[in-house]
Amino acid sequence: MRLRLSPARFQRLIKRSLPTTLFGRSLLIIILPVAVMQVAVTWVFFDAHWQAVTSRLSEGLAGDVAWAVESYQDDPTPESFARIANRAERSMSLSMAFQTGRTLPVGRRPALFAVVDRSLEKALAGRIDEPFWFDTTRYPAYVDIRVQTPQGVMRVLAPRDRAIATQGHIFVLWMTVATLLLTAISILFIRNQVRAIERLASAADDFGRGMDVPFFKPTGAREVRQAAQAFLAMKARIQRHLDQRTALLASVSHDLRTPLTRLKLELALAEPTKRTGEMKRDLSEMEHMIDEYLAFARGEGGEGVETVPLKTLIEEVSEGAVRAGAQVSVTAEPDLTASVRPNSLKRALSNLIMNAAVHGEHILVTAAARAGGGVEILVDDDGPGIPEDRYEEAFKAFSRLDESRNQNDKGVGLGLAIARDVARGHGGDVTLSRSPMGGLRATVRLPG
Repeated sequence: MRLRLSPARFQRLIKRSLPTTLFGRSLLIIILPVAVMQVAVTWVFFDAHWQAVTSRLSEGLAGDVAWAVESYQDDPTPESFARIANRAERSMSLSMAFQTGRTLPVGRRPALFAVVDRSLEKALAGRIDEPFWFDTTRYPAYVDIRVQTPQGVMRVLAPRDRAIATQGHIFVLWMTVATLLLTAISILFIRNQVRAIERLASAADDFGRGMDVPFFKPTGAREVRQAAQAFLAMKARIQRHLDQRTALLASVSHDLRTPLTRLKLELALAEPTKRTGEMKRDLSEMEHMIDEYLAFARGEGGEGVETVPLKTLIEEVSEGAVRAGAQVSVTAEPDLTASVRPNSLKRALSNLIMNAAVHGEHILVTAAARAGGGVEILVDDDGPGIPEDRYEEAFKAFSRLDESRNQNDKGVGLGLAIARDVARGHGGDVTLSRSPMGGLRATVRLPG
């Protein structure tokens, strides 16, 4: 059964086989046409010029050998052969010897370029009627030609340049050197351009993860510098927006907490009644809600990146869940570290661990290095869990899955949203899955 490759499938196959990097594709765009041109020029040279010159040389050599054979057959004596050999040596640069009673060898080694053997064989067959044998590979500087006569074998050693255009390999060498030189120059220039794009991508990635990029400067081609300048302008606008938001949040936090503090003080001084107790609970819930709103709106808050030991950080965060009555176990290598914004990561892990403490009694927090780089933190609980089709819904801000898990009365549905926002701000993510303990597993992945 013959398989037919459709055009669409052939196109997909070509795309999969092409380089995926900008460096590889740019190099292919430059080198492939040059290589094709070099191959075409070399092919034309060998087919039209080198082969034609070799054929003419072979025909001239075959004519000289035919003259020597015919002259000897006219007078097949040693004296006649000596005269012919002497004339051939002086006039034609041919070394001749006569092997009395010998026969031609059987078989011969083919030349590297088949056109050499074909041209010489065609020329000898057209000029000599007697059986002949030749070898173009045994001697580097000579061609060995032997002709069978009734008296024996006439052997002729001819200089190689009399049968073959010996300068062809020099042309091929120059073409190869030119291709390698052009390839080296292309690699040098393309690498410089790609390096500028890689620096821009690295700076954008670092800035996206909250790291400062003070030493980044636009380099490379004009278009790349324009993109870098646009990135720096965007970075400045975003940083200005973050600074303004941080200042605004600090002011709002102060302005909101001042009346709350006054109300709490007045209730503390008021006569304790059932009504004042309910008001205190309302104020406490309002304060908790404001804290969550501000934490969600604050985001990264301009915090710097530090390398911290994860086990110590997780144990500090877990203390709150332990005080709330949950049994928390932490498993992590003591020397496992990560470059993170510590307070932001603490806030994210605190939300996940406290969420697990609210819905389960036993919590297991595991931190380990990932095989592909980075770290992974697992938070498992033995609570009721969440249906699989509602995992993504749980990450939506202000989402409360009351029917799946008994949501904390104080919660406003921002815990998972804050955790994912923090993880993605670090270049990672948070996902949910079924825990081996029977409840919910929250997986925090952070890059290396």
